[in-house]
Amino acid sequence: MTTARLILITGVSKGLGRAMARGFAERGHRIVGCARSADRLESLRSELGEPHEFFQVDVADDEAVSNFASKVIEDCGTPDLLINSAALINRSAPLWDLSAAEFDPVIDVNIKGVTNVLRHFLPSMIERGSGVVVNYSSGWGRSTSPDVAPYCATKWAIEGLTQALSQELPWGVAAVSFNPGIIDTEMLRSCFGGNASDYPSPEEWASLAVPFLENLGPDDNGKALTCPEQ
Repeated sequence: MTTARLILITGVSKGLGRAMARGFAERGHRIVGCARSADRLESLRSELGEPHEFFQVDVADDEAVSNFASKVIEDCGTPDLLINSAALINRSAPLWDLSAAEFDPVIDVNIKGVTNVLRHFLPSMIERGSGVVVNYSSGWGRSTSPDVAPYCATKWAIEGLTQALSQELPWGVAAVSFNPGIIDTEMLRSCFGGNASDYPSPEEWASLAVPFLENLGPDDNGKALTCPEQ
């Protein structure tokens, strides 16, 4: 029997975030999530119902994340599993063809957004002495590809950030980087086009990812993990 836990997921309204929310909820956990799209959040709220809670938050806005964290911790408690999955990818193009207006949001969400969430939730986890942070990396956080240099840069940054963070945490609290693999999402379609359908759907992926993430604990601190494949 799985012990119910509080799972916090950023970028919860679409793709992998939505599939994870469904999967964890089906296994009896309470989900708290945030995303930028009010319409998609309302759809997920209607689908999953209580006791799950969803908030419209831009993780790149530190003040908004601070307010979000205060409300979650006060009303729901400290997360047992914090999943930083919110991310953007740049338009596929050589680096020099991408304007600052295209480059900057990728950095703001994928690096600063992750850090904002950690800044405001980790102190509560450390005070309690337990919890696992999962920072989403990518295959492109451990390799590279043309036309996605900004995205690669952010995911390589997440690998380094997570490794350093893991060395700072006290025993009982863990941080891991997590490569989810290649999944048929909106993000993948922006790079692979129709070939994205050759890969598992978010729901198929979540059937393996959710129990894998559910089983993480203090002994996994500092690991660079990859989702198991079917």
